[in-house]
Amino acid sequence: MRLRNDGYCIDTRGGVLLVSNVPYVDYDKQVRRGTLVAKLMLAGDEVLAPDTHTIHFIGNYPHNADGTPIEKFRCNSQRKTLCDGVTVDHQFSAKPQPKGSYDDYYHQVSTYCMILGGPAAELDPSATARCFAPVVPDAKEDSPFHYLDTASSRAEITQLSKKLAIGKVAIIGLGGTGAYILDLVAKTPVGQIHLFDKDWFFSHNAFRGPGAPSLEELRAKPLKVEYFKAIYSKMHRGIVTHPVHVTSENVELLREMDFVFLCIDDGMAKRFIIRELEDAGISFTDVGMGIYVGEEALGGMVRVTTSTPNRREHFRSHVPLADDNGDNEYDQNIQVADLNALNATMAVIKWKKLFGFYMDFQGEHHSTYAIETQLLTRAEQQA
Repeated sequence: MRLRNDGYCIDTRGGVLLVSNVPYVDYDKQVRRGTLVAKLMLAGDEVLAPDTHTIHFIGNYPHNADGTPIEKFRCNSQRKTLCDGVTVDHQFSAKPQPKGSYDDYYHQVSTYCMILGGPAAELDPSATARCFAPVVPDAKEDSPFHYLDTASSRAEITQLSKKLAIGKVAIIGLGGTGAYILDLVAKTPVGQIHLFDKDWFFSHNAFRGPGAPSLEELRAKPLKVEYFKAIYSKMHRGIVTHPVHVTSENVELLREMDFVFLCIDDGMAKRFIIRELEDAGISFTDVGMGIYVGEEALGGMVRVTTSTPNRREHFRSHVPLADDNGDNEYDQNIQVADLNALNATMAVIKWKKLFGFYMDFQGEHHSTYAIETQLLTRAEQQA
C-alpha cells in the first residue's frame, strides 16, 4: 500500500511483486523502462519482510549515464521463468548496510529504483518510477470504481470511506445543483447512483453545472442523464439512468434506494415523492435556493433540508411544496454555478455526516447560507 500510495506501479502475480515503469539507462545511453520482480514472503494474507536482498529485473542490463554497466549490483543475467507469465532477464544484489537485509518491500523496491533511476534522472530529470499510473482494482474487490481510490488510501481514510459504500443513492433532477451532487457522490464507493431526469442538456445547463461540454456535444442535444452518465461512468461503474421525471406512476422505484437527493422545484412532485420516501423509511435531503435581483447585484439564500426516519416533522415547514414557488429569479436562468456547487456541497456533507464519515455534534436537519451576509445558519438539531 505504501508503494502504491507513493506512485509506484505495482501488481502481484503468482507469488511475486511486479514494479513496472522503472526508468533505467541502456547500453545506448537511452532512458528505458523496465520491471523489478521480487518474490513475496506471505503468511496467509500478511506480507512479511523480504527473505533475500536480491531482486530480479525484466529489461536490458542497466548502465550508468556515461554508458558503462552498473557493476556494483550485478548478480547474474540468466533468463528464467519465476512463475506463469513472468520471465526475468537479470538478478541484482544490493545488500543494505549495516544489517544486510531489507526492513520491508518498500525499503527494497525504493532502494533498487534509486540505483536504477539515478543514471536515468541524469539524462532525463523527469524520469521516475513514481508515475502515479491509475490502478485497476482486483476483480475480487468488487469495487464500484474503474480504478483504485488512491486518494483515500494516501490519506489513510479508506476505512472511513467504506462507511459510504451503501447500496443505492438517487439524485432526482440534474439541474445545476443535482449535477454537482453527482460529481461529488461519484467519488464515493456507493454501489449505484440512480439519475432521474427526462430533460435535454442545453447551453444554459452547461453554465450552471460541472464540466465543460463542447459545442458539438451541445448540438447533439443529449438527455441530461445520458450526458452525465457518459462523463461519470468513466470513473464509477454504477451510474444508472432513468430518463423520466418521477411521477405517481413510477415513484415506487425510489423504494429501492438507501438515500435520495431531491433537486427539483416542482412542489406537486415533491409532495408524493416525500410521502413515498417517508412511508418506505428512507432518509432524503432537499436542496433549494431563492435568488433575487437587488440594486445591481444578486441576493438570496441557499438551503439544505434533511429528513430521516427519526426526524420528519420539521420538513414541510422549511421546504416549499406549493405548485408556484413565487418570484424566484433563479427560474429565469440566471447563471449561478457557484451557488449550485455550494448547495450541492452542503447537501453531500450532510449525507456523509448521516453515514458517519464526518463528525456531527449538532445533528442539524436544516441549514441555510445567506449571500448578503455570508451567514451560515443551522436549525432542527437532533435531540
